[in-house]
Amino acid sequence: MTGAEALIEKGIERGSREMLIHNIFTVLSERFSQAEVEPVRVSLETVSDLTMLTELFRIALHIPSVEVFLHTIDTTDE
Repeated sequence: MTGAEALIEKGIERGSREMLIHNIFTVLSERFSQAEVEPVRVSLETVSDLTMLTELFRIALHIPSVEVFLHTIDTTDE
């Protein structure tokens, strides 16, 4: 892989990560109050694995509360 290809791949991965975080935040904002959801962004920024972010997106669709979601992030980050 050339240096340019590596940079492109890294950029795609970064963009995918940012989009997943945005989508998770959007889903939670639709389901819960803004005050509850605000701390989620900081916690999501600690997750770098795209597979984990994809799973967190699925979880965000059905989670009963923001508190449970935050706990899920904390336990997956260990």
